[in-house]
Amino acid sequence: MSKSDGVIAARAGQIYTKGNGEFALACEKASTAGAVSQRACVFCGSRVVLYPVTDAVHVVHGPVGCAAFTWDIRGAMSSGLELHRNSFSTDLRENEIIHGGEPRLEEALRHLIAKFNPKAAFVYATCIVGVIGDDVGAIAKKVTRDTGVPVIPVHSEGFRGTKKDGYRAACEALETLIGTGDTSDISPLSINILGEFNLAGEAWMIQDYYRRMGIEVVSVMTGDGRVDDIRRSHGAALNVVQCSGSMTSLAKDMERDYGIPFLRVSYFGIEDVSQALYDVADFFANEDVKRGAEKVVREELLELMPRMAPYREKLQGKSAAIYVGGAFKAFSLIKALRTIGMRVALVGSQTGNSEDYKLLEQMCDPGTVIVDDSNPVELSRFIIEKDVDLFIGGVKERPMAYKLGVAFCDHNHERKIALAGFEGMKNFAEEVYRSVCSPVWQFAPRRAGRGIPASGLHIQAEA
Repeated sequence: MSKSDGVIAARAGQIYTKGNGEFALACEKASTAGAVSQRACVFCGSRVVLYPVTDAVHVVHGPVGCAAFTWDIRGAMSSGLELHRNSFSTDLRENEIIHGGEPRLEEALRHLIAKFNPKAAFVYATCIVGVIGDDVGAIAKKVTRDTGVPVIPVHSEGFRGTKKDGYRAACEALETLIGTGDTSDISPLSINILGEFNLAGEAWMIQDYYRRMGIEVVSVMTGDGRVDDIRRSHGAALNVVQCSGSMTSLAKDMERDYGIPFLRVSYFGIEDVSQALYDVADFFANEDVKRGAEKVVREELLELMPRMAPYREKLQGKSAAIYVGGAFKAFSLIKALRTIGMRVALVGSQTGNSEDYKLLEQMCDPGTVIVDDSNPVELSRFIIEKDVDLFIGGVKERPMAYKLGVAFCDHNHERKIALAGFEGMKNFAEEVYRSVCSPVWQFAPRRAGRGIPASGLHIQAEA
């Protein structure tokens, strides 16, 4: 493929169409020079994982722009303190870049700890800190010793890799807290939920499912997270990993250090959220827990399925493109779209590995385009070629979809609508319907004449 085809030649190995020869897809590579990658930097990756820890202060050691860029980066809700919603910065400028920013960092940490009395402080190293060589670890140890508040360096210099490397830096920071709390009162029927960030309150819904099953949730990392819960998380019997790209490394480390096994699950879509509850019940091999899981699924589906029927009727046969951060989310989205009668024409991720893509290829229909670390030019080309009705992605993809006259569903970490769990599936179907079946698309040049009905958006009342 050439640039004239909309694909840079060096990117050809990261694009595959199912049915066109034996499956092979390059992945886990640095982004190709000349392509505007949709990936974020290491710093951003660490922030999206640690940001929802609500009773810690989060200090960005670097220029103020880094803090501004990641302020409120998650739609993460809190049931208590909201310290996480402050984006504190040392605001490094020319003087600190020349002479060093360590005194400024120490001053900032002492001031914030005295003012807010947090349970911990995370200090994020940015690109400029890596360049000038500030010893963030030494300052952290000094302030920890003097104040008694754990100050945790996050080695997240943006140029060190990709967003996925930021996930790892965040997990290493969490590991400094794990194992330092009392576990004496934890039930043997207990779990940690890893990789759930409480977007629009989703962690609360999921915790309620487990509570109704008879399972204690020791900690959620990191949605509505609490430092003291993280400290005692090594006392749980099982780790349940939702966002595998961000938290599998932490789950593996906890298995190595504390002997806690882990399961990979998803809470998106009817099939996967039901399976997640059944898998946890099977792990504990407790009849009461198994009956509890069956009861939860039965009650939720009895309420959900009648509400889903009108959306499925309207969306039958429509097509979608999916481009998300982690490949595991893409698996669930394919199933969820099939539940509402839609097919997938394009799917890709920013951080998928070879095993993820092998499974993705097995799930996809012939002709589906599978991409790794795509860019706006490629995505635009495939959206036009496949003539999709819907694009599911994040904030960076929204303008592209609308400019092409394609409906859009935000499934990224900034969203404010719960899409996980059984209630989230209803919200997802409703959002897809409202976007795909909006009368506005009859006025889009590439959509005009396709007979898209100017249907009044009244399904909610019917449901």
